[in-house]
Formats: sequence, C-alpha cells, structure tokens
Amino acid sequence: MSPLPSVSYSITIRLEFAARSAAVSDITGRIERHGGNVTALDVSASGPERMRADVTVLTAGHDHAMEVVEDLKGIEGVELGKVSDRTFLAHLGGKLKIESKVPIRHRDDLSMVYTPGVARVVKAIAENPDDARRLTIKRNTVAVVTDGTAILGLGDLGPLAAMPVMEGKAALFKRFAGIDAFPICLDAHSVDEIVSHVKAIAPVFAGINLEDISAPRCFEIEDRLRDELDIPVFHDDQHGTAIVVVGALRNALRVVEKDIASARIVLSGAGAAGTAILRLLRAAGARDIVVTDVDGIIHGSREQLEGRLPWIAEVTNPRGLTGTLHDAIEDADVFIGVSAGNILTAQDVTTMADRSIVFAMANPTPEIDPAEAAQHAEVVATGRSDFANQINNVLAFPGVFRGLLDAHATRVSDRMLLAAANALADVVTAEELNPTYIVPSVFNEGVTKAVASAVEQVAREDAGTVDTITGAMPAVYADEITLEG
Repeated sequence: MSPLPSVSYSITIRLEFAARSAAVSDITGRIERHGGNVTALDVSASGPERMRADVTVLTAGHDHAMEVVEDLKGIEGVELGKVSDRTFLAHLGGKLKIESKVPIRHRDDLSMVYTPGVARVVKAIAENPDDARRLTIKRNTVAVVTDGTAILGLGDLGPLAAMPVMEGKAALFKRFAGIDAFPICLDAHSVDEIVSHVKAIAPVFAGINLEDISAPRCFEIEDRLRDELDIPVFHDDQHGTAIVVVGALRNALRVVEKDIASARIVLSGAGAAGTAILRLLRAAGARDIVVTDVDGIIHGSREQLEGRLPWIAEVTNPRGLTGTLHDAIEDADVFIGVSAGNILTAQDVTTMADRSIVFAMANPTPEIDPAEAAQHAEVVATGRSDFANQINNVLAFPGVFRGLLDAHATRVSDRMLLAAANALADVVTAEELNPTYIVPSVFNEGVTKAVASAVEQVAREDAGTVDTITGAMPAVYADEITLEG
C-alpha cells in the first residue's frame, strides 16, 4: 500500500515568483501533479513585480517531499528559499516546559515558597508522609519511563532517541487529563537496573507509566514494580492497547449482532500488546480465542513454548487448531492484529464468518490494507489516523491515570482495565454507532471523563473507600488545610 500524503510529512516552502495569478497556478498545479497536497499559501511580502509566499504541502514521506521541492526548481522565474519540515519545527527545543504555579514577586513570596517557610512543610511531610500528596507535585504527577528498546515500530534506538515520544506522551497527559507527566529515559539495560532506578525516583510520582520497553523484559519489570511500589504501575503498550481494543470490539460486536462469549476470535501477535489483549478479552467474557505468532497457531503440543507462550497455549484454542494464521482465520468472527504488516490477504478475509470484524493494528503498515479488508469485512479498524475507527491509546491512558490519581490508588487491577474499556465503549451512543464509528474521537471531551470516573469508582471500591451500595464518597479525601489547636 502506497503511503498517502500526511500532515506528519508536511513541509513549508518559501518561494519568490512573479506577481501574477498564473504563477500561483503554475506552482500549486506542479505540486498537486506530483502527488502533494497544498493546504496553505501565505503571502509574506508583495511588490509591483515580485511576491514572496510560504506554501505548505502535505507529502507522503521525506523522499516524496524532496521530489516535490526539486520539481519546483524547474519552474521558470520561481526562486526557492527555505524549506522547513513542520514536524521537526514542532519539536525544536522540546515539547515541554516547567512553570511555577505560585508567583514569586517579592521577599514575602520567596519566604513562603522557599526558605525559611518551606522548612515547616518539610517537617510536616517528615511527620506524615501522606501529606506529600497534598503539599507537593506528587499528587498529580506521573513518570513516563522507558529504556528506548522498543520505540514505536522502530526497535531499539536507545534512551536519547526515545525522548521525542516520551515528551509527546507527557504532552498528551496534560492535554487530555490535566496530569503533569515527565519523561524519564533510562540509560539502563538489565531488568534489575531499570527496577532499581524507577524505585529510586518513585517518591516524586503518584504513578508510573512504562513505555516502549521490549518484551519479554517489560513483563518482569512491570510485575516487580507493581509488587515493590505503593503507587500504580501501568504499561501502556500492553494495557492501554488492550483497553481500546476491547472497548472497540464490544461496539463492533454490537454492530454485527454477535456476542463476545460465542465469537470466534483470532489474535495475531503474542508480544506485550497481544498478551494484554488476550488477558482482557478473557476478563470481558471471550472464550474461543486462537493466538498466532510468527511460528503459527499457539497450542500445547507445539515445540519450544517459552515465556508467556505456555500460559497462552493453556487458556486459548479450545478447538485444538494447528497450522498457520491462514488456517486459524477460516470461519473466524474477529481478527485482531498486533503483529506485522501485510500478513493477511483479502482471500483470507473471504474465508471468515459472515459479518466479520477485522482490527489490523500493526503500524505503520497494517496486517492488511484496510480498503481491501473492508470489501469483505463489515467492520474494519486500524491504528492509523487516516482510516475510520482508529484504535488509539490516547483514548485510554489519560483517563485511566486521572481515575487512579483521583482515587489515590496504589495498584492497577484487571477490574479497573475492564471498567475503562466498557466506559470507553459507552461513550459511543446507540444512535451514533455504525460500522465506521465504533470508537469516539480522541478529541471527544467525554472520553477522559468517562474512563476516569469508571476507573476511580473501581479503585475506591477495591480500596474500601466507597460505599458500594450508595456510592457515597468518604470525607478523608478533602484537601482543606486547617490550623490545629
């Protein structure tokens, strides 16, 4: 599938040319004939004979962008100036900054926010460590932690290269949930090192979001941190993906009028995301699940089952299937892919059950071209923003952490994850639901609120801080500061 022009590969080209309408038409026509999309033309200077304009163009990639630029050089009378990559411009100097919440205008302010006044707050926290949640940034701050070993679909590129992704994640936390998140990119390699480093910085944070850590190390790191820390630990590549997939599947099954308990589900991919999706599918009531990996269908008799594969073999494949993905997909109601691009064909989809569902979520290239899949499947979803039904983790993690932080949670449970998935699904009303709208937009203001409320409710129930009959909230979470004596 050829890549389409995208804003992520947009460029702005500064051009000088003759002050005549035909010159503008020549420029825009040349760009569009070359496959670029002109989205803006901003005149920055104009005179009787010449004018200067910045032309913004969507391209399909770096090479395509350079082809467009080179082609413009061939237009007589057009002078090429600076060419700017808009994505790189958005990253100049990083995407985050830190600001003080309180003004520091004069000596009185200084005496309260720093010495000597701050000493009183220090003593209060030393005497009652729980006060750190009220009196420091801990109450609303999350660490976004990676070692850079599994960055997006790019692989092990190290902690420095991971920074732009972690900054972006922190920006999304703030935009969608009002949470202050900070990127922590560790130059550490062993499980012991990473666990030790995270434990050492944990006092500052109310939660830990693990990100882009390669499997199978990510499983042990998360398990150990959950056991050894008193704040929630959430691996978004696993659980964020699982929440959105299960929420989207719940709505997709409504569209095709099938039940999750009886649906035949094929899951391609047994890594971090696949394992978490499997676990949450089971929690949601799915019973007929077949998992495949690069070696085919996972079953108990297959050789060299290591890591999580023995557990997967034990809890899946009730009909005892063997063979390849192509064998597994026959008569399946649902295909969920978190594996590799172009491993499924249109012919495979024709062998699925009537009113089938295909979630092809490998990025940047899905397991099957969504347009091809849609010719045979009733509902199609991907991880991409240029097709309908984008399975995007931004629908989950901001609300999940908002709920965890508001509940002062110390752990994450499967009940919370399932509550988040169900809440996400319910944001799409019965009137809105159709084959091309099974998940809400990430900019739907109700998403974070719904997910956060569901997670907070379960977290408080698990902690015993909610009356599960009346739902009444206890007064211990009030934030008033009072003088004693």
